[in-house]
Amino acid sequence: MISKNTVKFIKSLQQKKFRKQENAFFVEGSKNVTELLLSDFEVTHLLYTDKYFEEQQKLIDTCKGECFQVTPKNLEAAGSFKTNDGALAVAKLKDNSPFDIEKGELAIALDDVRDPGNLGTIIRIADWYGIKKLIFSKETADFYNPKVLNSSMGSFTRVSFFYTELKDYLPQQQLPVYGAFLEGDNIHSKTITEGGIILMGNESKGISDVLAPLVTQKLTIPRFGHAESLNVAIATAVICDNFKRNS
Repeated sequence: MISKNTVKFIKSLQQKKFRKQENAFFVEGSKNVTELLLSDFEVTHLLYTDKYFEEQQKLIDTCKGECFQVTPKNLEAAGSFKTNDGALAVAKLKDNSPFDIEKGELAIALDDVRDPGNLGTIIRIADWYGIKKLIFSKETADFYNPKVLNSSMGSFTRVSFFYTELKDYLPQQQLPVYGAFLEGDNIHSKTITEGGIILMGNESKGISDVLAPLVTQKLTIPRFGHAESLNVAIATAVICDNFKRNS
């Protein structure tokens, strides 16, 4: 039986300060929990219903953390979902360890992308297009925010990421930086096959003035209608697609 203290602990992880304090985060729902259990994240707690046990008994048996068979109401009390008849799991945060981008490799950098839903969708887009490395400004939404993880639909387990000062990091890579601008070159008329870093900016302000001089190729998605702008996640998908269709 799961204790009230454990439920309280999991509930606290909805807030960033407690995730940092406890060095832990949680995911919920059968899809995300299954992806988590199959990944290299260290799972410390697993809560699952009879239904999830019937579906994933062998996978549950591989879990080295504390395991609790619970009711859907227990899951709803501990997590953020209004309904959850599957599972919930807690895992340890990964270290914020920098990495380099290899020549010919494509990565995504996000400058002050604050909406958790957008970040989660961009993670999912990166996974769809086989982009494994993501670099975030310190102002970008928290990777471990439950809304980010839920929006990623499990893709968070298949990407590497870290937070840094992009103004210092980007020049160190000595790679092309492709930035999304309204006044950039039409991406449909460019044949881009080499690797580099796709830089996407804030939802309302775009790429910051500090980072704009570091962009080696300004790109724009041509507009055929009258919308003022595109959602940053949708724009990321369009740009990634243009890169991959030429590769």
